[in-house]
Parts: sequence; C-alpha cells; structure tokens
Amino acid sequence: MQDYINPKLILESSAMEPGQVTWQSPSNLAIIKYWGKHGRQLPRNPSISFTLQTSVTQTQIDYKPREVAGQGVSLEFLFQGEPNPGFGEKQKIFMESLLDIFPFLSQMDLTIRSGNSFPHSAGIASSASSMSALALCLCSIEDQLFGTLGEDDAFDQKASFVARLGSGSACRSIYGGMALWGKTGEVAGSTDGWAIPMVEDIHPVFQTFHDDIMIVSKEEKSVSSRAGHGLMEENPFATPRYEQANRRLHELLPALRQGDIEQFGRIAEDEALSLHALMMTSNPSYVLMQPNTLEMINRIRRFRAETGHPVYFSLDAGPNLHLLYPEDAIHEIRPFIDEELGPLCEEGAWLPDWVGEGPEEI
Repeated sequence: MQDYINPKLILESSAMEPGQVTWQSPSNLAIIKYWGKHGRQLPRNPSISFTLQTSVTQTQIDYKPREVAGQGVSLEFLFQGEPNPGFGEKQKIFMESLLDIFPFLSQMDLTIRSGNSFPHSAGIASSASSMSALALCLCSIEDQLFGTLGEDDAFDQKASFVARLGSGSACRSIYGGMALWGKTGEVAGSTDGWAIPMVEDIHPVFQTFHDDIMIVSKEEKSVSSRAGHGLMEENPFATPRYEQANRRLHELLPALRQGDIEQFGRIAEDEALSLHALMMTSNPSYVLMQPNTLEMINRIRRFRAETGHPVYFSLDAGPNLHLLYPEDAIHEIRPFIDEELGPLCEEGAWLPDWVGEGPEEI
C-alpha cells in the first residue's frame, strides 16, 4: 500500500513566497458503520457513507517561511475565529506526525483558521469534515509548491490517505455522493488506505437523498469516538460485529444499485442501533443516546407504519438523529419533522441536509 513518504519535498527557504489555501469539506454519514480499528488508522471492516452538503468545515491555512528555526511544526490555530489551545495542540501533534509525508511543513510558520456550520463533537462527524478539509489544504500547498499532484485522481487519493490518518471516517469526505472505505472483495479498487467514490454504482434515487439532522443535544459527547474505537479492542462482540458489517455491506450494495429504499432503510437503522449497542457493551459501558433520541425513533417507526412513507433514521456516534428519505417524499416528511420531531430537538433546532457534491476549494 502506498505510504506517501517523500523526503524530497524540501524547499529552498529563501525562494519561498507566502501563500494561502482554503477548502470547505463536508461531514459524512456512514450507512455501514466503521467502529473498530488497528494499526495506523486502519479499519476492521469496510464502511460506506453519504457525503453531506451543508454540514461542512471551512479551513484556511496561511503559510510563510519560518522566522525562528526549531523542531516540529510552528502553528497558530483559531477555531470559529478564536484561539483554541486544545484543538490547536491536537492539530500540531497531527501535523508533526505527517512530517515524513510533508517535510516542508517544518520550514513554515502556519496559521490555521477553521470553523464549522454545525456543532462540533456532538456526534455529527465533525472530525470527518475538519480532517478532510485540513488534508485537502495540505495537498494543495504541496501542489502549489512542487506541482506534484496535478491529476485530480492522484490529488484526491493522497488527500483521502492523509485525512484517514487524522480521522478514519474523514477519508470518505473527499468524495461527493457516496464513498467506500475498506478492502472488500465486493468492490474493485477498494482498500484500507483510502476511500473510493461510489457514484457510478448508485441508483439515482440515492443521489438526491435527504439527511436532515435532528439536534437532540449540542453538548460535547461524554466519550469521544477515538476512545470508543479503543474500547472495541476488549469488546466481546467485536469479532461478530465485523462479520456482521461485511454481511450487511453485501446486502446493501445491490439495494443501492437497484434503488431498493426499503432494504436500504432497514440496513441503515440496524447499523445505527448496532453501533450504539457496541457502546453499551464496552467496558466501561456508556450511552450516548438520550431520551428524546429514543422518542424520535419510536415516532419515526410509527409514522412510517401508519403512512407508508419511506422515511428512516440513522445515528452517528452521538445522540443526534439523522432522518433519511428520498427527494420525492419531502412534502410529506417536512410537516412530520415540524410537528413531531422538531419539538424534541434542543431549542427546536434541526439541520436540513442532503447528499452533496463533495469538497470545494474556496
């Protein structure tokens, strides 16, 4: 597997001009969940996700020749316009782990400005959008300075590889529509090293699917996804879970090709509940769903049974619920949200979203 280590990416400091890059990158929602890893951010099972459109992180990097020589990375970090030492230290550690891939980073003074369109650390995959935006910026800087990533496929693959090192699910956010990450005999070209796009294999009904996010809580979740992945190492249900994920991927792929919304919805809901069951069976166990999460699930299932409308739910690693439905059902589903689900959201807040086109350089 390509590791992208390149000690030749060193600059003549006297010739370096200051520069700036900005990328906006989306979050994504895994339908087949990634939960459990090994090695350096490698997945225990393949996952497949919708790329979102409006739930995004925008990241800007300003760079210039380093004024004071030193080890590691010289970095100033601002989140939502304000210094954030906690996030900044994490970004610095991550970027220093990339010096074998981008050795020129140690020759620069860097300022990163980042912000989200949605609450961070609340279970809407903010690490996916933020790490993918960062990876795209770093690849753009490399291409500006060295002209090494002119081909779109090469650029995207390296960005996906680097994003994965920061947050596994971030590698899928590089691509619009749907993306698959993880080696599987079901899909040619799949690999653990980076994600691949799946748009050509997806029925048109899923290419305009809605994913409205019900904000049950804006609070930072009590257990981070990184910690949750670590707890899978001792989870007694880990091995059968990875087998289950592969079986469900086998069932999901034909549903995506054929436009089978009912099969898709069943798998999406089962995967969401399996994810949270793994949290509850970890040691120590923990629960991220809240009472209103469960109430929403009950109301969705009751509404679907009574009306026959194709509306389903999913969850990421948090309490906030994703409402999934096709474009042609929007006029039936939106009143249901306003009347039944909105009042269960914190301050009535929910985010309309849908399957998006992927990252954008600003």
